[in-house]
Amino acid sequence: MNPPAIAIRPRIVSAVGSGAFAPESETHLARELAAHGELLATVDAFDTPEALAALAEADVLITGWRTPRVDAAVLDRAPRLRWILHVAGSVKDQLDPVVWERGIQVSSAVDANAVPVAEFTLAAILMSNKRIVQIAREYRERRELIDQAGLGVVGNYRRVVGIVGASRIGRRVVELLRPFDLDVLLFDPTLSDEAVTALGARPVTLAELCAESDVVSVHAPSLPSTRGLISAPLIASMRPGATFINTARGEIVDQEALTERILVGDLHAVLDVTVPWALPPDHPLYDHPNVLLTPHIAGSVGTEVDRMIDTEIAELRRVAAGEPLAHPVLLESLVIAA
Repeated sequence: MNPPAIAIRPRIVSAVGSGAFAPESETHLARELAAHGELLATVDAFDTPEALAALAEADVLITGWRTPRVDAAVLDRAPRLRWILHVAGSVKDQLDPVVWERGIQVSSAVDANAVPVAEFTLAAILMSNKRIVQIAREYRERRELIDQAGLGVVGNYRRVVGIVGASRIGRRVVELLRPFDLDVLLFDPTLSDEAVTALGARPVTLAELCAESDVVSVHAPSLPSTRGLISAPLIASMRPGATFINTARGEIVDQEALTERILVGDLHAVLDVTVPWALPPDHPLYDHPNVLLTPHIAGSVGTEVDRMIDTEIAELRRVAAGEPLAHPVLLESLVIAA
């Protein structure tokens, strides 16, 4: 028989970072933290007198995109720390492995952050197959109706969509595509053909996916093994008129080869990530009519941030109630995490 849960009022330090969220979301986070524990301090750094005093008493540390890295030196200042709740996706840049080695439990809002990325991808797929961006631009320039027969090959009926990577986001994209009359291909070397079929997709090699798809969408993690995964030969093999979508990480793609193919004029792209994060001002992709370039907004922005906050507030309630975390992050998972 399990022992009864012991309720506590956790003492909290928030180190999400000023300006990481819109003011409304910052207010929401602070209000919810104070409602479910004792908010000792909100800090931007761990070495100020206020932060040092608060860390010495903290049970819970709230982290986010702008949190300084939590390493052994920080943990030495927080002897009572038992939980780190990350109000964002990946924890790889913020948390040193020593966090797990010291027995601290970690939770992340990575599942909540996957939702808007998948929704963005779904919208990008449907709009790309309809050539919305390009046709709207042409309509704006011509100021007259465009004859339907002159639109070329557009539409979402029986088109082929290739998903690279059965990550949380990749799986959710496959799920969101189910109501549509699309042929969904999936490449993920970690899954069996049976597992891919069970997800509702057709298993293929990466070469087959790139050559056969009308839309190729990347959802693989950025790992040493995936750097340059979408190589120059694969980019060259993509169908004329196809669309390449990347909401994952820029380094997964041979960006020079992708740019060269786009400049030929027969490949479209929706790019929410590049290398570097912001391309040089004179980069040709900014103005190319075949490209929709967005500044890393596929993930949680605006009201979507509150979904991540609410996910970790729910975790805080579990901490207070003596219950296990619902979204634990294990050290061994970092090897394959984005």
